[in-house]
Amino acid sequence: MKNFKDLTDDERAQLLSFPAYVSLLASTSGNGLDKQEKDAAVKLSHIKTFSSDPQLKDFYKQVEENFEKKITHLDAQLPHGKKERKEAIMQELHKLDKVLKQLDPALAKLFKKSMESFRHHVSKAHQNVLEYFILPLPIEGITD
Repeated sequence: MKNFKDLTDDERAQLLSFPAYVSLLASTSGNGLDKQEKDAAVKLSHIKTFSSDPQLKDFYKQVEENFEKKITHLDAQLPHGKKERKEAIMQELHKLDKVLKQLDPALAKLFKKSMESFRHHVSKAHQNVLEYFILPLPIEGITD
């Protein structure tokens, strides 16, 4: 099985788009990423360069190099209707799944777990600290 460095240039480029597409999918707006969501995603891409699993550090260093530019570009290119936007992103994520299947299974699992943290972080971008004191436990329909 392959590691990130063993992928072709095209496959690596696709995988480097993974955090951007996951962030865009997590956006709560049907018209694209809003400022809070974008800021949260950009900040997390930076944090991941030193807080991710050691096997993903080089990946995140490369992601961070042009993450803000990439997410802005992808956001502008995607359809703006909520349903069409989600379908377009899901098509891209399906392509990325094919790349992940080429990787060592343990590494692919790390990528998926890390992308889940991106999704979660961006989807919670509009929550503030006060909400955590008032409603510290997630309650479906209220805090989710």
